[in-house]
Amino acid sequence: MPGVGLVVLIGCGRLGSAILEGWLLTQTVAAADLIILSPSEKPAAEVARAQGARINPPLEALAEASVIVLAVKPAMWRDVVTPLLPFLGDRAVILSVMAGVTAPTLAEGIGGWPIVRVMPTTGVSRGRGVASVWSADDRARALGQALFEPMAETVVLADEALMDAATAVAGSGAAYFYAFTEALARAGEAAGLDAMTADVLARATLRSAADSMGEDALEALIGRIASPGGSTRAGLDALAKDGRLGVMLDETVAAAVRRNREMG
Repeated sequence: MPGVGLVVLIGCGRLGSAILEGWLLTQTVAAADLIILSPSEKPAAEVARAQGARINPPLEALAEASVIVLAVKPAMWRDVVTPLLPFLGDRAVILSVMAGVTAPTLAEGIGGWPIVRVMPTTGVSRGRGVASVWSADDRARALGQALFEPMAETVVLADEALMDAATAVAGSGAAYFYAFTEALARAGEAAGLDAMTADVLARATLRSAADSMGEDALEALIGRIASPGGSTRAGLDALAKDGRLGVMLDETVAAAVRRNREMG
């Protein structure tokens, strides 16, 4: 990608592999412009190797890197990164996709390189992810956007303190929707459907709702389905009784935010 240069991906686990697959799918980064550091063989890395990426080359190759992407487990990053620091060039940007690890914590362990934090979802592997971006450095922020906007609906956060909340909503949010879909299917089963039919209906409804969402206001979308006095409105009223839906989701997001901060 013009203007980015050599990209080093450190870590090729679930999220690192999703990012790698998304870059190649959307041609955001050419395989020839990629170095991947991974302690074990990963299918996504092998696909990238076949297209020209370098896997675990001599560390001297890192000197030309423009962006170092940290996609390792938060508890491991210091041990992984410290041996690499003597080989990084002055113009490198550190891009972290690690939940909970703040820019000041990274700067303390890494030094003076510009830092950008990005929290993407694994949907980037299909070019349909979500990503939150924050940096105090304009160049680093622009690089973060350039690397993720082609494969994710991207928001730029005004304050790093918002990253934990954004992670709890978007980074974790898909699992909440899956859990709701599972619960909806089981409720359909309790109402008399067989398990397979309930699963098909719940999954298909989630996909249909997502495809229909567009840019319209959520309240308007609800209103198109829930006519006054109808069965949908009755169901929504049950969800909203005593504010329980709002309370449940407030507690869900707050718990995820607390855990993100604990991991950092």
